[in-house]
Amino acid sequence: MKVRYLHRLGGMTRRIGAAFVAACLAVVLSGGAARAFEPAILDSVVSVLPEWTGPLPERPEGTAVAVIAGGYLATNGHVIGRATTIRIRLADGRVLPAEIVGADRLTDIALLKAPLDLPVPEIGPEPPLGARVCAVGNPFGLGLSVSCGVVSAAHRTGAGFNPIEDFIQTDASVNPGGSGGALVDDRGRLVGLVSAIFTKQGDADIGVNFAASMELVMRVVEDLRAHGRVVRGKSGLGVADLDDAERAELVGARVIRVDPGGAAQAAGLEDGDLIVAVGERRIGRASDVTSAVHMYRVGEPFEVGFIRGGARRTATMRLAP
Repeated sequence: MKVRYLHRLGGMTRRIGAAFVAACLAVVLSGGAARAFEPAILDSVVSVLPEWTGPLPERPEGTAVAVIAGGYLATNGHVIGRATTIRIRLADGRVLPAEIVGADRLTDIALLKAPLDLPVPEIGPEPPLGARVCAVGNPFGLGLSVSCGVVSAAHRTGAGFNPIEDFIQTDASVNPGGSGGALVDDRGRLVGLVSAIFTKQGDADIGVNFAASMELVMRVVEDLRAHGRVVRGKSGLGVADLDDAERAELVGARVIRVDPGGAAQAAGLEDGDLIVAVGERRIGRASDVTSAVHMYRVGEPFEVGFIRGGARRTATMRLAP
């Protein structure tokens, strides 16, 4: 409608419109242009070839990316599945065996150990909305390839894939086999672990794809390397989403359970409190609380912002063993 309206206004408006477009293009082609893709990241990403017993799965390959020096590679738990052994294919085509260090069911994040020390990319800061990102993976087992898009959302939780989620949403194209791949910013820094495609009909890409945040990935893989499992603290806290009437005026998660003698009670939280922040994370739903609290380790202090009786308050919580 706007384009047709401008055309009706005559030549002057069309010339102004053309000048405006030219100015925008000049900005894009100048210093504001996106950086070229950094190909060095390909040396840090591998194709994952699980070896299965019984019938082959529908998607026999996946991806992994180096996250810790010494050959440690992060991937998704569903990439490994029920595989008994793992091989990895490097960017140069070599195929090598890899060890399964461990997998975490609650986050769908797993850790592999390669027999060589792959370069670990720099971990970047959380990318802002609209920032250019690229997904590097092994779609359909075709080998490593790159697709680019933008950050559509951050700190997505409650998407329904895993009990604990902290996703970066992107429209960069992702297809089966890309799970466990690298999401990188325009400086080649690792900002996420490609994890899921959101679709209701099948595995066709519709531009709504998810990568686990590096904060969540490193929280999990560091424990898997050290303990073979993720060591989690107990909050002693139960939360629920607000009902429709409450959401007309409020945003947050309602406390519905405080365990006697637990961490939440020790911090001074009570049934009925409205949690609005955990650390620096704003809370919009119950799954946000689960995700945010999971980032902290036993005994590590963090602030919980909440509303009680209409007043904003702050409590310091430490998770119990």
